[in-house]
Amino acid sequence: MVETNGYKAVTKFLIASPTKVRPVANVIKRKTCSEAMAILENMPQKGAKLLRGTVKSAVSNALFANKKLDEDMLYVKEIRIDEGPRLKRVWFRGKGRADMLLKRMCHITVVVAEKAGE
Repeated sequence: MVETNGYKAVTKFLIASPTKVRPVANVIKRKTCSEAMAILENMPQKGAKLLRGTVKSAVSNALFANKKLDEDMLYVKEIRIDEGPRLKRVWFRGKGRADMLLKRMCHITVVVAEKAGE
């Protein structure tokens, strides 16, 4: 469960496989927000673009809730990639057969918090 101390942003129903987004999320875990944004901007994966928007939203939520904060004072405390529903599509094959194509979705939860030293 996500702890409540910190500032949270949730993005739901993104059409991207959670197993492809999780390795990208592990790279920015426990990094400062400015460093995490720089890393995500230089990664080629689709998950990096999706995560960048959610981290940016969490930082904006923190700055709106506490006017004394600065972006350099925040770090990515927790990041969670949960599995969402699956879109089921029919994939027609040869000889009258059909396969099921599953388009996986994910939910991204990002919690940013203030550094303890400051």
